[in-house]
Amino acid sequence: MLRATPLTEGWILRHPDDAGAALPAAVPGCVHTDLLAAGLVPDPFLGRNEADVAWVGRREWTYERRLETGSEHERTDLVFDGLDTAAEITLDGGRLGRVRNMHRSYRFDVTGRRGNLSVRFDSAYTEAEAVRARVGERPSAYAEPFAHIRKMACSFGWDWGPTLVTAGIWRPVRLESWSTARIERVRPVVTVEDGTGVVEVHIGVERTRSEADLAVEARVGGVRARAAVDGTAAVVRLRVPDAHLWWPRGYGGQPLYEMELTLLHGTEVLDARRHRIGFRTVELDTSADEHGSGFTLVVNGERLFARGVNWIPDDVFPSRITRERYRERLGQAAAAGVDLVRVWGGGIYESEDFYDACDELGLLVWQDFPFACAAYPEEQPLRGEVEAEARENVVRLMPHPSLVLWNGNNENLWGFRDWGWEPRLAGDSWGEGYYLGLLPRVVAELDPTRPYTVGSPWSGSWAHHPNDPAHGTHHSWEVWNRRDWADYRLNVPRFVAEFGWQAPPAYATLRRALPGEELAPDSPGMLHHQKADDGNGKLERGLAPHFAPPEGDFGRWHYLTQLNQARAVAAGIEHWRSHWPVCAGTVVWQLNDCWPVTSWAAIDGDGREKPLYHELKRLYADRLLTLRARDGELVLAAVNQSGAPWAGELTLRRMNVDGEVVASTRTALRAAARTVADVAVPPELVPAGPKEFLVADAWGSPRSGGSPLFERSRELEAETESEGGLRALHFPVPDREFLFPLPEFEVSVAPDAVTVTARTLVRDLLLQADRLDPAARADTGLVTLLPGERVTIGVDGWRIPGGREAADAVRSALYCVEPAR
Repeated sequence: MLRATPLTEGWILRHPDDAGAALPAAVPGCVHTDLLAAGLVPDPFLGRNEADVAWVGRREWTYERRLETGSEHERTDLVFDGLDTAAEITLDGGRLGRVRNMHRSYRFDVTGRRGNLSVRFDSAYTEAEAVRARVGERPSAYAEPFAHIRKMACSFGWDWGPTLVTAGIWRPVRLESWSTARIERVRPVVTVEDGTGVVEVHIGVERTRSEADLAVEARVGGVRARAAVDGTAAVVRLRVPDAHLWWPRGYGGQPLYEMELTLLHGTEVLDARRHRIGFRTVELDTSADEHGSGFTLVVNGERLFARGVNWIPDDVFPSRITRERYRERLGQAAAAGVDLVRVWGGGIYESEDFYDACDELGLLVWQDFPFACAAYPEEQPLRGEVEAEARENVVRLMPHPSLVLWNGNNENLWGFRDWGWEPRLAGDSWGEGYYLGLLPRVVAELDPTRPYTVGSPWSGSWAHHPNDPAHGTHHSWEVWNRRDWADYRLNVPRFVAEFGWQAPPAYATLRRALPGEELAPDSPGMLHHQKADDGNGKLERGLAPHFAPPEGDFGRWHYLTQLNQARAVAAGIEHWRSHWPVCAGTVVWQLNDCWPVTSWAAIDGDGREKPLYHELKRLYADRLLTLRARDGELVLAAVNQSGAPWAGELTLRRMNVDGEVVASTRTALRAAARTVADVAVPPELVPAGPKEFLVADAWGSPRSGGSPLFERSRELEAETESEGGLRALHFPVPDREFLFPLPEFEVSVAPDAVTVTARTLVRDLLLQADRLDPAARADTGLVTLLPGERVTIGVDGWRIPGGREAADAVRSALYCVEPAR
């Protein structure tokens, strides 16, 4: 039986210029984390330390340890699951090989050998610049040479990430000892035919003895099958009757089946593998219609509006991301109503832990191949590396039912057409051969049950502009870069794969990342932790149409920029969801951060949830109410993405700033499952001017998702509605023009909750719990209260002081919209 021996202990790290100096090395890990552990570099996430550790990425580094390979087996292999990136591996002075791709694994025959094992890493800059000198310069969105090396592109810096160019043994390493034969590759092709789960398992075998008669046995769901190995290959077919289907969250369960494989020589077990699989079908409907050409995911025959987020590496040092951290972050996504996670092309193929969590949580995975925002050369040595990594990772990730889409690249087709690349390239290769040739061939050959799309954005062919909103996927970046978020409502793309708005991280995250700094939007640390081109200028220009500038008040600037981020994303999602099925998905840029930074993320680099995160819970709930102007009239759209009809009562109230009802009506609300129902707002209920607004409340059973209406204070005599249901608000003018009253509210504190009772209209109340204690977390984000309403906000992680001190502390952490000054 194959025996695996992890090689996690006993490693040291050296620099060639300091031959006598060595320090302990963690494997898996990287040079930066080893230097941090030894106290030799400052934390690059704090202050402006990033610049002080830039030298690390410019030097060579060597990992060493003693290797003993004595074994009773015929063969011993040294296996690296991941090396970052360009390295030479030697054993006892003899060269085992040279590698140059972070996205691949490597295997070396070390049978009977022992001695000093050395892995010497060149600087990624040295490798990339050498390749660039060989194949020529290529245009890119950034000055760094990431397109000339097969490495996580964002380690060279991005508009949300630091420049921390890593090196190291970033994934596990082990010895594998075996005799006669081992399982080299497992490629399960999983389908469903008339309710029967079908698994066709393609197994590759490596041998030491070509004459040995071998067989493979497979078991899935109580079904067993066996096949002889023909040379180095075998195919085992199983049919699992009445297979339970795997569904995305919100559509059904996520049953997973254990698939066991055994390689046999007679009765002797030589090797065994286990994978979890799920039975489901997936299609991508890009057919033409009267609106253009669509982009709709279809799972088990069910057409989906994808409620998505973009995922970047959760740490700029990905070796630090644990299974528990993946589960926490993806669990946050699922709790916010997300059902699709796009693994963005400037990062990595994630670890098994990521995809395991998505399998269990019912999160669909859209997987980019690692190409982003640059023209990529297609010459050697890069072309061979691209094919090798694609073949390995397609096969590695195939068992996961959560994986539903392969995507060739991020924004490179768009860049070729619009960013001035085409004339600069003058006929040089730039990656088109990968996206339209190599990668679709690899997917079709190895993983024929999953769709492939050429890129994002992509309109389906060069007959249309790559970012044409009427065809395929669309990235909406004119909004944010140059236009106000209200302009999201001007068109209806078929699928919005990227859009977003920036905001700073949580206050406690800033305080930890910028110790001792007097915080201001343009303070030195804040500017260093703002990586977007003219990012602060765009924040200011984005606030101006909606809020008066909070001059000299960092707390209000922080609150308003976070509020504006939530408002912006809400404007897009509410509009686009209301146009289902023409628009079939939104993928917010972005879910997470890799360090503390002002960015588009909903969850900041310390894992704290920004107001946008809580807003996503409302926006991505199965049921959503939104009030929007359509064809010159005010319309309420009832979006029902649940599997049950929405039948209930709708109340529309035209109110003034004092909370008085000017006019109202009640009507029935009917929305069939997976549909959108529009209700015209009667003209007499349309609010006029800066003193009136419209409140839409809907109730119905069964209820599914959404934000609850808020309890009314029992001390006030006011109309009482049953708790539960959904609410939408419409203010006819921007906040800076609306005549808000000075907000008045009362605060009471319990051991694990804060209750706020409004005496006036209180618009977008926010409890920043981390201001109470860095460990504190509130379970509720932005809340608008009508006079007499109250909301109870759960708070974890705060050691509550007694008496009036607690209420005063809470008041200092509460923000809301105030009258324009």
